[in-house]
Amino acid sequence: MTALSPHLRQATPVVAVRGEGVHIHGEDGRRYLDFTAGIGVTSTGHCHPRVVAAAREQVGTLVHGQYTTVMHQPLRHLVDRLGEVLPAGLDSLFFTNSGSEAVEAALRLARQATGRPNVLVCHGGFHGRTVAAASMTTSGTRFRSGFSPLMSGVVVTPFPTAYRYGWDEETATRFALQELDYTLQTISSPADTAAVIVEPVLGEGGYVPATRAFMEGLRERADRHGFPLILDEVQTGVGRTGRFWGHEHFGITPDILITAKGLASGFPLSGIAASEELMRKAWPGSQGGTYGANAVACAAACATLDVVRDEKLVENAEAMGARLRHGLETVAARTPAIGDVRGLGLMLGSEFVTEDGDPDPQTAARVQRAAVDEGLLLLLCGAWNQVVRMIPALVIDESAVDEGLRAWTAAVEAGTSGAADR
Repeated sequence: MTALSPHLRQATPVVAVRGEGVHIHGEDGRRYLDFTAGIGVTSTGHCHPRVVAAAREQVGTLVHGQYTTVMHQPLRHLVDRLGEVLPAGLDSLFFTNSGSEAVEAALRLARQATGRPNVLVCHGGFHGRTVAAASMTTSGTRFRSGFSPLMSGVVVTPFPTAYRYGWDEETATRFALQELDYTLQTISSPADTAAVIVEPVLGEGGYVPATRAFMEGLRERADRHGFPLILDEVQTGVGRTGRFWGHEHFGITPDILITAKGLASGFPLSGIAASEELMRKAWPGSQGGTYGANAVACAAACATLDVVRDEKLVENAEAMGARLRHGLETVAARTPAIGDVRGLGLMLGSEFVTEDGDPDPQTAARVQRAAVDEGLLLLLCGAWNQVVRMIPALVIDESAVDEGLRAWTAAVEAGTSGAADR
């Protein structure tokens, strides 16, 4: 008999048979509140009627029009729709299927455009599982171990993770920028640096937002030294943080923007955006792919962007994120095992720690499992998997937030009771 790889273990025991909005219905007959959204993918909720209708209609007309062979209307429409939400000047697009592919496309463009070999990455960042993307990933060894040698030319510089350092944000930011300058002076000279890539909020690294001063510092150094600033908005984009793009919290604009996950509400689609001037510096033949910009995925993405706009989901993410964060902080205030609550919009994490302040993945895992019993689906992240993260669909309303907080409260009580004795 054949079976899935034993390493494809599910985070919950749920066998999903149907999804609707912020809920998943299991084979066991239970309805679960889904605060995972397919790892931030189902931005408009499960099976939003307008997204389903757009995909269904497209399936009946053209499923696959390979976009370096023929042009198709959904792709044209998507380019126009993204032009309405992308930062000014980022007017050229290239589409792929996954976040990892888009990350590698951004790296390739930066290296070809600058003629330089190295890329600076921030400690704690996650950029994917393919070889180049994994080489740039430092959120955990599980993503990059066992298939060395990794890609050369990757240089790691600190991210202002204030909680981990035990500092305030100003101190952590000053340290991170000083170390970046030291790195450019001692390891990768500006003349050898093709780009710096960063997530506006660390994803797998523990849901740690950047700071405005840090992002401004990256922008200033990229301008001064003449290399592109690449922002990995795979998870933070399309409204997740309460702004359409996560970098909007920090008042800067990237040279290359990477998008995926929530762009098409569950259909595989990713891409990079840059200025036409920069995109023209890619070498002929360096951009392409069989399934990129699939017609059905593009139709779903257009419908997703329409829903995000018409239902004001960016504004909803900000409001519901504030409500959810307040509830999480209330629980944390009476729970010594929760050392920190952080994030932006509907991208929030609660970090579990021991009495000594060390990462506590065991308690985090107990709470995550207890949440399933309460009908709430959650995921872990962080270097030790010590952070429980919440990323519900952007369509979530007050009643669902409150339902989730009630389940979270019960799960935390169950998961932390007697934790010190285990």
